[in-house]
Amino acid sequence: METSSHAAPVHAGPESPSGRPAAAEKSTVYRSLWRKLDGALSAFDAAPHLTATLDAIVETLLRDFGQELQLVAGRIYERVDDNTYVLRRWHGDHPPDKIGYTVPITYAAVQLLFERGVLIMRESDPEFDRGIEDPLGVSMFAAMMLGEDNRWILSFSLQGEFDRERTLYMLAAIQHVIGQRLRHQRFRDILEEARLIQLSMLPRGAPSFFDYDVHGRSTPADSVSGDLFDYIPVSSRVLGISVADASGHGLPAALQARDAITGLRMGIEENLKIVSTVQKLNRVINRSSLAARFVSLFYGELEANGNFVYCSAGHPPGLLYSRGRFEELAEGGLVLGPDPDARYDRGYAKVEPGTTIVIYTDGITEATGPGGESFGVDRLKEEIAAAHPLPARALADRIVQAVERFSGRSRPTDDQTVVVIHRPEPQETP
Repeated sequence: METSSHAAPVHAGPESPSGRPAAAEKSTVYRSLWRKLDGALSAFDAAPHLTATLDAIVETLLRDFGQELQLVAGRIYERVDDNTYVLRRWHGDHPPDKIGYTVPITYAAVQLLFERGVLIMRESDPEFDRGIEDPLGVSMFAAMMLGEDNRWILSFSLQGEFDRERTLYMLAAIQHVIGQRLRHQRFRDILEEARLIQLSMLPRGAPSFFDYDVHGRSTPADSVSGDLFDYIPVSSRVLGISVADASGHGLPAALQARDAITGLRMGIEENLKIVSTVQKLNRVINRSSLAARFVSLFYGELEANGNFVYCSAGHPPGLLYSRGRFEELAEGGLVLGPDPDARYDRGYAKVEPGTTIVIYTDGITEATGPGGESFGVDRLKEEIAAAHPLPARALADRIVQAVERFSGRSRPTDDQTVVVIHRPEPQETP
């Protein structure tokens, strides 16, 4: 039972009533408590704001461990500067009107928390300051430090008698599990910020360009995607269309794809040859900190008269379908990044009325079915041929849905992007 502010050394003692050594008995109890704690904290959903997440954690601990650990109230303090912690939340019975109450960092109990991470303190301890604790009605508490730069203190009022060693163990376990939860949430928050930034880079809608119908869609495998597509208004009579695919997926691939699209936007000029821009972009990516990765890129410039000039840098060839025949748009060169001296060629195509071009990433054709077979280019061609008169958006949706059915997955294992360029046949006048 709690008798002193300083824990006595723990030695292997006699056997417990169960016949097992006392140390082994304690170890079993502690593992059981750990599993219960981890299960309890895994059950709640992380809230959008960190303070709300901490609220949920404190409420969970009071509900599930209050009687076991003699916890009667919980407080959340936040460090606001180099000198002060502020009371942000109070949970439990009879909360005082003290939200905003300040505690100086020089308080001896806080200094001990900096040193130990967790502690139990009662009013008979020399470090206990009644001038600080009495306004809160606290005579005995357990506390822990949390977060980067010790930003948070979680403090629990205690009552009655308790096993000090067991409570300290639980405090350390709570601190560890909560720390994991906070780090996981912080990582999710960073990914969410990255996702929003990436979404802001995608076109907000289809471009309006003469009689052409253009639509793109991208489905990420993770929160953020290594695929990006873009429409670049080169001039009033030239529309640039790009699709980039960084190796891998997730945040590193997303950053690399972003750099490729941003570099392309900055380098495109009306009178500058496509291959010159792509070669310059290749050198920039090669010099980047992520040069071990690579980016495939398909970039084409669609002219009002139907001319289509393009370059495929290690990207799957675009598919042009017209009058029942396919043409693969494969001119270009290596993927961007590995070879700073790579050279690129440009290709030419004509987009007559009734023509459809599909630009895609390998997440489409390499999607596998339950038996391990890939969706493949032939199936993609079948979908295009069967539905090429459809509007660009309808065809893009049909392709993605066909891949979903084939793979049996609603969430792909690799990022998937499709951009469709369709030039409808002229409408006959009655």
